[in-house]
Amino acid sequence: MLTITESAQKKLRAIIEAEGKPGLGLRVAVVGEGPARVRYELAFATEENKEAGDTVVDIDGLMVYIDAESAPKLQGATVDFVEGVHESGFKIDNPNVGWKDPIAAAVQRVIDTRVNPGVAAHGGSVTLLDVKDGIAYITFGGGCHGCGMADVTLKQGVAVAIREAVPEIRQVLDTTDHAGGTNPYYKGSTRGVPPWSDEQIDPFKDY
Repeated sequence: MLTITESAQKKLRAIIEAEGKPGLGLRVAVVGEGPARVRYELAFATEENKEAGDTVVDIDGLMVYIDAESAPKLQGATVDFVEGVHESGFKIDNPNVGWKDPIAAAVQRVIDTRVNPGVAAHGGSVTLLDVKDGIAYITFGGGCHGCGMADVTLKQGVAVAIREAVPEIRQVLDTTDHAGGTNPYYKGSTRGVPPWSDEQIDPFKDY
Protein backbone atom coordinates (compact mmCIF):
# COMPACT_ATOMS: atom_id res chain seq x y z
CA MET A 1 0.00 0.00 0.00
CA LEU A 2 2.70 2.50 1.03
CA THR A 3 6.35 2.19 0.09
CA ILE A 4 9.20 3.69 2.10
CA THR A 5 12.48 3.82 0.22
CA GLU A 6 15.74 2.57 1.71
CA SER A 7 16.93 6.15 2.00
CA ALA A 8 13.84 7.17 3.99
CA GLN A 9 14.05 4.05 6.17
CA LYS A 10 17.71 4.76 6.94
CA LYS A 11 16.94 8.35 7.94
CA LEU A 12 13.93 7.36 10.06
CA ARG A 13 15.86 4.64 11.89
CA ALA A 14 18.72 7.07 12.53
CA ILE A 15 16.31 9.60 14.05
CA ILE A 16 14.63 6.92 16.18
CA GLU A 17 18.00 5.67 17.38
CA ALA A 18 19.08 9.22 18.25
CA GLU A 19 15.86 9.66 20.23
CA GLY A 20 16.67 6.49 22.16
CA LYS A 21 13.13 5.16 21.64
CA PRO A 22 13.32 1.93 19.65
CA GLY A 23 9.55 1.43 19.81
CA LEU A 24 8.77 4.51 17.73
CA GLY A 25 6.91 4.10 14.48
CA LEU A 26 5.81 6.54 11.80
CA ARG A 27 2.37 8.02 11.26
CA VAL A 28 1.60 9.28 7.75
CA ALA A 29 -1.53 11.34 7.17
CA VAL A 30 -3.13 13.50 4.51
CA VAL A 31 -4.03 16.80 6.16
CA GLY A 32 -4.94 18.98 3.20
CA GLU A 33 -5.90 18.59 -0.44
CA GLY A 34 -5.92 20.83 -3.49
CA PRO A 35 -6.42 20.27 -7.23
CA ALA A 36 -2.83 19.14 -7.74
CA ARG A 37 -1.19 19.24 -4.33
CA VAL A 38 -1.63 17.36 -1.10
CA ARG A 39 -0.31 18.35 2.31
CA TYR A 40 1.00 15.53 4.45
CA GLU A 41 1.90 15.10 8.06
CA LEU A 42 4.70 12.82 9.18
CA ALA A 43 4.97 12.20 12.89
CA PHE A 44 6.35 9.56 15.21
CA ALA A 45 3.86 7.25 16.89
CA THR A 46 3.79 4.15 19.04
CA GLU A 47 1.49 1.17 19.40
CA GLU A 48 -0.18 3.01 22.28
CA ASN A 49 -1.08 5.83 19.86
CA LYS A 50 -2.76 3.48 17.43
CA GLU A 51 -6.24 4.66 16.48
CA ALA A 52 -9.30 2.61 15.62
CA GLY A 53 -9.35 1.97 11.88
CA ASP A 54 -5.63 2.50 11.41
CA THR A 55 -3.86 0.56 8.70
CA VAL A 56 -0.55 -0.69 10.07
CA VAL A 57 2.32 -1.52 7.74
CA ASP A 58 5.33 -3.41 9.07
CA ILE A 59 8.45 -2.51 7.07
CA ASP A 60 11.22 -4.68 8.46
CA GLY A 61 10.23 -3.80 12.01
CA LEU A 62 9.46 -0.15 11.27
CA MET A 63 5.76 0.24 12.02
CA VAL A 64 3.84 2.72 9.87
CA TYR A 65 0.38 3.91 10.93
CA ILE A 66 -2.14 5.33 8.46
CA ASP A 67 -5.57 6.54 9.51
CA ALA A 68 -8.68 5.26 7.76
CA GLU A 69 -9.37 8.51 5.89
CA SER A 70 -5.82 8.86 4.61
CA ALA A 71 -5.35 5.23 3.59
CA PRO A 72 -7.12 5.33 0.19
CA LYS A 73 -5.41 8.62 -0.64
CA LEU A 74 -1.98 7.08 -0.02
CA GLN A 75 -2.53 3.87 -1.98
CA GLY A 76 0.61 3.29 -4.04
CA ALA A 77 2.43 6.33 -2.61
CA THR A 78 6.16 6.34 -1.87
CA VAL A 79 7.94 8.09 0.99
CA ASP A 80 11.50 9.06 0.12
CA PHE A 81 14.27 11.07 1.75
CA VAL A 82 16.35 13.30 -0.50
CA GLU A 83 19.42 15.40 0.17
CA GLY A 84 20.50 17.97 -2.37
CA VAL A 85 21.47 21.57 -2.98
CA HIS A 86 17.96 22.80 -3.69
CA GLU A 87 15.89 20.19 -1.90
CA SER A 88 16.37 18.20 1.26
CA GLY A 89 13.95 16.25 3.43
CA PHE A 90 11.20 13.71 3.24
CA LYS A 91 9.26 13.66 -0.01
CA ILE A 92 6.08 11.80 -0.91
CA ASP A 93 5.38 10.71 -4.48
CA ASN A 94 1.66 10.06 -4.71
CA PRO A 95 0.09 8.70 -7.93
CA ASN A 96 -3.34 9.77 -6.69
CA VAL A 97 -2.44 13.45 -7.03
CA GLY A 98 -2.74 15.29 -10.33
CA TRP A 99 -4.78 17.65 -12.44
CA LYS A 100 -7.80 16.06 -14.10
CA ASP A 101 -8.23 18.99 -16.50
CA PRO A 102 -5.90 18.47 -19.52
CA ILE A 103 -5.17 22.20 -19.86
CA ALA A 104 -4.19 22.48 -16.20
CA ALA A 105 -2.08 19.32 -16.57
CA ALA A 106 -0.31 20.89 -19.56
CA VAL A 107 0.41 24.07 -17.58
CA GLN A 108 1.74 21.97 -14.71
CA ARG A 109 4.14 20.20 -17.10
CA VAL A 110 5.50 23.55 -18.27
CA ILE A 111 6.03 24.67 -14.68
CA ASP A 112 7.71 21.38 -13.76
CA THR A 113 9.98 21.13 -16.82
CA ARG A 114 10.70 24.73 -17.84
CA VAL A 115 9.80 27.18 -15.08
CA ASN A 116 10.83 25.64 -11.77
CA PRO A 117 14.24 24.36 -12.93
CA GLY A 118 15.08 27.97 -13.76
CA VAL A 119 13.76 29.73 -10.67
CA ALA A 120 15.17 26.97 -8.45
CA ALA A 121 18.64 28.32 -9.24
CA HIS A 122 17.64 31.40 -7.24
CA GLY A 123 15.98 29.43 -4.46
CA GLY A 124 12.47 30.08 -5.75
CA SER A 125 9.51 28.03 -6.88
CA VAL A 126 6.23 28.47 -8.74
CA THR A 127 3.06 26.59 -7.82
CA LEU A 128 -0.02 26.26 -10.00
CA LEU A 129 -3.14 26.87 -7.92
CA ASP A 130 -5.91 26.69 -10.50
CA VAL A 131 -6.84 27.10 -14.15
CA LYS A 132 -10.17 28.66 -14.99
CA ASP A 133 -11.59 30.39 -18.06
CA GLY A 134 -8.21 30.59 -19.76
CA ILE A 135 -6.46 32.03 -16.72
CA ALA A 136 -3.68 30.22 -14.87
CA TYR A 137 -3.41 31.23 -11.21
CA ILE A 138 0.03 30.75 -9.71
CA THR A 139 1.92 31.62 -6.57
CA PHE A 140 5.63 32.23 -6.00
CA GLY A 141 7.49 30.63 -3.12
CA GLY A 142 10.97 30.46 -1.65
CA GLY A 143 13.30 33.20 -2.82
CA CYS A 144 10.66 34.53 -5.24
CA HIS A 145 8.26 35.41 -2.40
CA GLY A 146 8.52 39.14 -1.89
CA CYS A 147 11.29 39.53 -4.48
CA GLY A 148 11.24 42.83 -6.34
CA MET A 149 11.93 40.99 -9.60
CA ALA A 150 8.97 38.62 -9.29
CA ASP A 151 6.83 40.74 -11.61
CA VAL A 152 9.54 40.67 -14.27
CA THR A 153 9.95 36.93 -13.81
CA LEU A 154 6.20 36.53 -14.22
CA LYS A 155 5.82 38.64 -17.37
CA GLN A 156 9.04 37.81 -19.18
CA GLY A 157 9.53 34.24 -18.04
CA VAL A 158 6.66 32.33 -16.48
CA ALA A 159 3.79 33.82 -18.49
CA VAL A 160 5.68 33.62 -21.78
CA ALA A 161 6.65 29.97 -21.24
CA ILE A 162 3.12 28.94 -20.28
CA ARG A 163 1.33 30.84 -23.05
CA GLU A 164 3.75 29.59 -25.71
CA ALA A 165 3.30 25.96 -24.70
CA VAL A 166 -0.41 26.11 -23.83
CA PRO A 167 -2.23 28.47 -26.23
CA GLU A 168 -5.51 27.96 -24.36
CA ILE A 169 -4.05 30.11 -21.58
CA ARG A 170 -4.58 33.81 -22.26
CA GLN A 171 -3.41 35.18 -18.91
CA VAL A 172 -1.21 34.16 -15.99
CA LEU A 173 -1.99 35.75 -12.63
CA ASP A 174 0.30 35.84 -9.62
CA THR A 175 -1.75 35.50 -6.42
CA THR A 176 1.24 35.68 -4.06
CA ASP A 177 1.01 38.04 -1.10
CA HIS A 178 4.39 39.58 -1.81
CA ALA A 179 3.86 42.13 0.94
CA GLY A 180 4.48 39.29 3.36
CA GLY A 181 7.73 38.25 1.75
CA THR A 182 11.26 39.00 2.87
CA ASN A 183 11.59 41.86 0.37
CA PRO A 184 7.99 42.96 -0.21
CA TYR A 185 7.34 45.05 -3.30
CA TYR A 186 3.54 45.03 -3.14
CA LYS A 187 2.54 47.59 -0.55
CA GLY A 188 -1.17 47.29 -1.25
CA SER A 189 -3.78 49.81 -0.23
CA THR A 190 -4.42 51.13 3.22
CA ARG A 191 -8.09 50.40 2.53
CA GLY A 192 -7.39 46.76 1.85
CA VAL A 193 -7.74 47.00 -1.94
CA PRO A 194 -5.61 44.35 -3.69
CA PRO A 195 -2.72 45.76 -5.78
CA TRP A 196 -4.36 44.71 -9.06
CA SER A 197 -7.79 46.26 -8.37
CA ASP A 198 -9.49 48.73 -10.72
CA GLU A 199 -8.21 51.55 -8.53
CA GLN A 200 -4.57 50.80 -9.25
CA ILE A 201 -2.36 49.80 -12.17
CA ASP A 202 -2.71 46.14 -13.00
CA PRO A 203 0.85 44.67 -12.84
CA PHE A 204 -0.27 41.63 -14.84
CA LYS A 205 -1.77 43.50 -17.83
CA ASP A 206 0.16 44.01 -21.03
CA TYR A 207 -0.17 47.74 -21.62
